Amino acid sequence: MAEVAELLEKLTPAGRRVLDVAAELFYRQGIHAVGVEAIAAEAGVTKKTLYACFGSKDQLVTAYLVERDQRWREWLQNWVTEHATGPREELLAVFDALDAWMSGGNFRGCGFVNALAEIPDRDHPGWPVIIGQKRWMRDYFEELAVAADVAEPAEFADSALLLYEGATVVASADVPGAVRQARRTAEVLLAA
Repeated sequence: MAEVAELLEKLTPAGRRVLDVAAELFYRQGIHAVGVEAIAAEAGVTKKTLYACFGSKDQLVTAYLVERDQRWREWLQNWVTEHATGPREELLAVFDALDAWMSGGNFRGCGFVNALAEIPDRDHPGWPVIIGQKRWMRDYFEELAVAADVAEPAEFADSALLLYEGATVVASADVPGAVRQARRTAEVLLAA
């Protein structure tokens, strides 16, 4: 992933446009549904420029996932810090942050779950990014559980991740109140 991080740091203005357009199209339409021709056209570049910046569509997908992961981690941690008043509240604020993000419009589920459905090949360079993002979420829950002095932080983190991911998927199927219900269930776990 170091090479992708380096690539992101060195993006030209054309490369930045390509990645921004790709990110929007991949999330809205799906990775396989969007071809490099459409990305290049919407970014106002040639396919040659796209390939010069990223090398392949797989590398472009990987860059999209890496950047999305970086942005999500930063946004989530900042949101939790700004809206929670203590360690136990931080655990529950993760669910509140998810609810706030989903309410922001253009919600089409978790970009990483969507990508995992389209990238079942463990050899794809984006696959470890997807798995790493989910491991990070689980570890973030454990970190917060330790800070909140939860009796079994690892077990709580496993359960919280299941609630969180399940709520995300169910909410993307237009089931109302999924995240609020997941939060209430997390509160029960905290009280136990």
